[in-house]
Amino acid sequence: MRVIAGRARHIALTAPAGLNTRPTTDRIKETLFNMIQPFIVGANFLDLFSGSGAIGIEALSRGAASCDFVENERNALKAIEDNLKKTKLDGGHIYRSDVFSFLSSAGKNKKYDIIFMDPPYDHLFEKKVIEMLAVSECAGPDTLIIFECSLDTAFDDYLGELGFDTVKVKTYKTNRHVFIKKRR
Repeated sequence: MRVIAGRARHIALTAPAGLNTRPTTDRIKETLFNMIQPFIVGANFLDLFSGSGAIGIEALSRGAASCDFVENERNALKAIEDNLKKTKLDGGHIYRSDVFSFLSSAGKNKKYDIIFMDPPYDHLFEKKVIEMLAVSECAGPDTLIIFECSLDTAFDDYLGELGFDTVKVKTYKTNRHVFIKKRR
């Protein structure tokens, strides 16, 4: 696992100890960032369920103005901290918090250009986050929201009801990225 491009290009990243996280592969990360690169420079980025922090660090390396990392697992928090030190990237802020508590308090009044989440699969956490984002000021109609999910995750039935439109779905062998925006 490494930073693919930008100021911290080729720097190896540390994965959290244990089996509580599944880092996004370099190939999937590269595909994701090739799709969102035009929106990265100067963006305020939110990385929910951050794990190693690899996605947010890639965003910072490619020119995001800031990235808030939200994670509550101890080993993952240590990995994010180590990875930020190793890459020497500015603009990273780590929040030791449950994602839902963060969105209810600290993240409630912030504005983000891109929100990425990679929750544990098959627990419908992405649905709960999207329900919260539907009424939150942190995600406006121009905010690009991306969630990583299993191939079996159903989302079409509730996105429209919550006021979101699907912009794109990118399917890989074992998972997919779903890109959504609030309806204007």
